[in-house]
Amino acid sequence: MQSFSVTLIPLSAFATPMKGDTLFGQLCWAIRNRFGEDRLSDVLAGYTQNRPFAVVSDAFPQGFLPLPKLPGHWFRPVNAADRKAVKKRCWLPLTAVAEPLPDWLHHAVDAKTLAENICRSDAPSRLKPSILSEKHPQPHNTINRQTNTTGKDGFAPYSVEQEWFIPGMAWTVYVLLDIQRLSADDCKQCLQDIGNIGFGRDASIGLGKFSLAAFDALPLPGQASANACLTLAPCAPQGLGFDGKNSFYQLFTRFGRHGDIAVHQAGKPFKNPVLLAQTAAIFATQPPESGFIGQGIGGNGELSKTLSSTVQQGYSPVIGVTLGRSDA
Repeated sequence: MQSFSVTLIPLSAFATPMKGDTLFGQLCWAIRNRFGEDRLSDVLAGYTQNRPFAVVSDAFPQGFLPLPKLPGHWFRPVNAADRKAVKKRCWLPLTAVAEPLPDWLHHAVDAKTLAENICRSDAPSRLKPSILSEKHPQPHNTINRQTNTTGKDGFAPYSVEQEWFIPGMAWTVYVLLDIQRLSADDCKQCLQDIGNIGFGRDASIGLGKFSLAAFDALPLPGQASANACLTLAPCAPQGLGFDGKNSFYQLFTRFGRHGDIAVHQAGKPFKNPVLLAQTAAIFATQPPESGFIGQGIGGNGELSKTLSSTVQQGYSPVIGVTLGRSDA
């Protein structure tokens, strides 16, 4: 598979985090809407048999990767530094990937430092933000579109959290693509369609808009003599035989929902929950030539009773790292 680096520029607030599995789901809908359902079926052939046509990463601040979820003792201590401040360091510059993994904590920065770096260096300090984004609740009310009123139950307010990114923020998404099944140009066009329509929740009212600033063929970074993998998206490692003593990850449950027109089919938008390993996990396995680990989930009604062919990205692009193994 060929690796591409995609640069996205947010144009509005977002109500859904830009996670790799969610981006993949919207990419599938974009393929279906632009090229037809038969084309989507063709590219999804073999998806759950370790033959994905695309594997999509989370969106990361341009020039940075997430610091791996390792216990603190795996990193070299940062002397004369506040422990709580050190724990906030979560973004690793791409320029530091080649450095020994135990030194990564010294190169990593927190969100405040990253936000200050994104702003103009000559801007007054009082104008420099201390966070990458701000979240605000947006009030809504349930409306009956037939009567254009709130309905029999009257006023029924609820709120949706919106995330606003600082000006000048650019995001990078890494895409592994089988260009024999989906060309780079077609993938780029579908991502542009997502940006124009909107990503995630409340796209119909203007959220999730972004522009595509770059779509470049670029190999994933990595370390020489790597013996472990750093994941760049949520993945499903179950049953793949990874070395449990030297693998580190945080679990979360994905309560997925159908998107696009499937929301309105049979009145059942929810998928079956899936247990995944969060982004920035370390798995002690030799980095594969394919550039990804994990597995495809779903098909044959396993993930959805509404659309039996529904699949979930349980794959993740990975970066090869050298991890000092523990035999304890």
